Amino acid sequence: MDYSIETGPVEKLQCDCIIVGVYQDRQLTAAASIINGNCQGAVSQVLERGDLSGKLGEALLLNWLPGQAFARILMVGLGENKPMTSKSYCKVLAAAAESLKKTAIQSVVVTLADCAVADAGPQWQTRQIVQAFSDSVYQYVFTKSDKHTDSKLAKIIIAVSQNAQSQALAGLAEGIAIAEGVNLAKQLGDLPGNICTPTYLAGQATEIAAKSTNMTVTILEEEDMAQLGMGSLLSVARGSRQPAKLIGLHYQGGEPHCKPIVLIGKGITFDAGGISLKPGLGMDEMKYDMCGAAAVLGTLQAAAQLQLPLNIVGLVPASENLPDGNANKPGDIWTSMSGKTIEILNTDAEGRLILCDTLTYAERMNPDVVIDLATLTGACLVALGRIPSGLLGNDDDLCHDLQLASETANDSIWRLPLWEEYQELLQSNFADMANIGGKDAGTITAACFLARFAENLRWAHLDIAGTAWRTGPAKGATGRPVPLLCQYLLDRAAQVSA
Repeated sequence: MDYSIETGPVEKLQCDCIIVGVYQDRQLTAAASIINGNCQGAVSQVLERGDLSGKLGEALLLNWLPGQAFARILMVGLGENKPMTSKSYCKVLAAAAESLKKTAIQSVVVTLADCAVADAGPQWQTRQIVQAFSDSVYQYVFTKSDKHTDSKLAKIIIAVSQNAQSQALAGLAEGIAIAEGVNLAKQLGDLPGNICTPTYLAGQATEIAAKSTNMTVTILEEEDMAQLGMGSLLSVARGSRQPAKLIGLHYQGGEPHCKPIVLIGKGITFDAGGISLKPGLGMDEMKYDMCGAAAVLGTLQAAAQLQLPLNIVGLVPASENLPDGNANKPGDIWTSMSGKTIEILNTDAEGRLILCDTLTYAERMNPDVVIDLATLTGACLVALGRIPSGLLGNDDDLCHDLQLASETANDSIWRLPLWEEYQELLQSNFADMANIGGKDAGTITAACFLARFAENLRWAHLDIAGTAWRTGPAKGATGRPVPLLCQYLLDRAAQVSA
């Protein structure tokens, strides 16, 4: 997709379709008024006939406009004539992009950057336009014999005023980097487990590093992890013929003395549950158990593309979790890298077993903050649904910064408590702790487990089990929380530059 900024008269821009916004009660945006006047009142006539009410997210395509620089007009409802919320604006963009998805339209002029959005300007609006159209046209074809996609869209022109040009160009760069990071995360998530193995993820990290002069990659093999004492991580890989990997992607964009931001992504490339076997129905979706890893790789790619003045490390513990004669068994006890012992009561609670050793390993990097993200618990989906990701952590400032970033990025999170009382649920008669805490508060007790390995870190945990992919007819990876993490990094970069 080709994206660009234009500041010239919108009515003279050559394209297959121009997108304008209309408010309720037949009120037009500035760009819509110009287009309406240039088309002999075609927009007003449609509104007067009642074909479009202007309700938020409504869309209507006018297909025949002879003698114009543009062949079609897409009218999109903006709701009441007042500044929109960020979520409402993103809903409008999604409706516009979806309306054009299966048409023959190849080039589009988007005038929606002139809409008023509360607490947002042209830079943010431009970024959201890019992300919305990129999200809409993404289509998985990697393992299909027919590589053609439904969308013909190839060129998106974003119309802005001359005064907004510099902000829009900054938003364009951010939007393209974030959108490409999201698409990478989607692609990796959607790949089947027989292709996207731990070794494949390591190869993807190597390719990302090769594109940037500021990035290097390290791959720890099982022998390396054994020497480090990562008994917890390696216990998960025992049932698989695919070797586990601990992938490190190191981006050096800041001063050498600056502590890195460490992002850790759970990389279980297929999770059958191990000996505690999952039900067969829906098990195919367990290829998505590496969406945390995919999001880390996508975020690091975006950070390098934007040349952020930060030091960032992405860590991806990658393994499969399968049943085998050598696999973990309920009742087994393993010693983690930290020296703490863990009783395995359920082999399907494996994500925390690979994350805990990675948290201990992250201490070696003397990080400023550590954020882990994982499709960790079905309990998070039960508690929060598919709208926000769950947030827990031991540092209020870090959690607050992530919450602010989520609001800006329109990538919602909700903080859950991490109270000391929940730790009691992890007691074991035979080890320092059990790997599950029973049926109550599953998301919280999973985070409590991780917290025992993050005591020396400023740490936050994102449970993305409900947000990393869609199920049903629209099944597919979402790329979340790449937008959230990128916004957090942009906020940190702004602090450095201030």
